[in-house]
Amino acid sequence: MPRRLADVAAFAGVSVATVSRVLHDKPGIAQATRDSVLTALDVFGYERPQKLRNDRAPLVGLVLPELQNPIFPAMAELVVTELIRRNLLPVLCTRTADGLPEAHYVEMLLAQDVGGIVFIGSSYADAGAAQVKVLRARKLPIVLINAADENLDVPRVCVDDGVAVRQALGHLRALGHERIGLILGPVGHVPSARKLAAYVEEHGGRGWRALVAHTIFSMEGGATAAARLVGEGATALVCASDALALGAIRAARKLGLKVPADVSVVGFDDSSLMSLTDPPLTTVRQPIAAMGGAAVAALMSQINGHVVPVDEVLFDPELIVRGSTGMCPTG
Repeated sequence: MPRRLADVAAFAGVSVATVSRVLHDKPGIAQATRDSVLTALDVFGYERPQKLRNDRAPLVGLVLPELQNPIFPAMAELVVTELIRRNLLPVLCTRTADGLPEAHYVEMLLAQDVGGIVFIGSSYADAGAAQVKVLRARKLPIVLINAADENLDVPRVCVDDGVAVRQALGHLRALGHERIGLILGPVGHVPSARKLAAYVEEHGGRGWRALVAHTIFSMEGGATAAARLVGEGATALVCASDALALGAIRAARKLGLKVPADVSVVGFDDSSLMSLTDPPLTTVRQPIAAMGGAAVAALMSQINGHVVPVDEVLFDPELIVRGSTGMCPTG
């Protein structure tokens, strides 16, 4: 037990003696300190004393579309850390191989009487009409991060997709590229639509259709789209995710082309390990730490009863230049 107390104390940022006083329900302990210790017990899976078992930290649902794309677990980790720091317990919900829809998870979360829900890259509309009606009736605190669809009546935290595309295009044009392809997610996916709008605007509204491909967010989808765009004469490709970019590099090599000597590739997200790929991936980095912090702050304001604007907070991305982009071979 002493080792357990030390673990709890270290996590909560208090002394072992303070943990012991909380466990024995001694007076003179600040509520914030008490909450931190009890949350630490929950995190480590230790049983609370019987008289403290009804004093649990509020649960917060964390809904993600998948865990295969490394940006989603990275974002989830940051949000989870922020929630725990505020004595909230996250419940992770993500689509699995059996294809459980988000509506199923929302229904489960509502049954558990959660204190709020954070949707990351998910479709709030996919929660289902009945669940959305319940969410609104309960006035449950909700925040969306990079939502897959438009939700004008919910607080949103997003990366600026238009800025991301303009950064990538500016970099490639400076290298002499003119025929630049764009690989996006499925039609109707809002972040992809916003990237497309910026791309079309940069093209002056003309001659862009043959250089744009919509596909699923996967390496296989990126490879298929890249093969078609290279066939259309693209010397550079801007991709809506790092996974799509890695697929594009694979397709280029399969065609006997070198990256970046023959084709330049830009990703999006700057997921973990992108600096270790061959070649290291030039990509547009999402400021996920700042975005996660802003989302949790908006959620906490709602939980504490404050009125939160339903505006969309946009964060500027950052172009990270590595080895997958180079001078246009025909320049």
